[in-house]
Amino acid sequence: MTAHSTASRVVSVHDGSRSSFLANGWYSTSDPAVCLRVDASTLRRWRAARPPQGPPFVSVSERVVMYSALDVEEWLRSRRTVPGREA
Repeated sequence: MTAHSTASRVVSVHDGSRSSFLANGWYSTSDPAVCLRVDASTLRRWRAARPPQGPPFVSVSERVVMYSALDVEEWLRSRRTVPGREA
């Protein structure tokens, strides 16, 4: 298994089981905020809520929080509404 980081603050772990770059990515707060089309402060507010809201996150330290692309995608899919289907 190898890990590397790029200038865009993305850390990717390749284990051969998934070929998608995003499927293996870890992102700082600003990256999923852009993807979700919300301000980074929204993600910070969701994390501070009790109980926490928003996509799952990992607190690396007091100042560093990371989001797994898989977790963000799964959280987003869990909020999906299909018209015509009952909840």
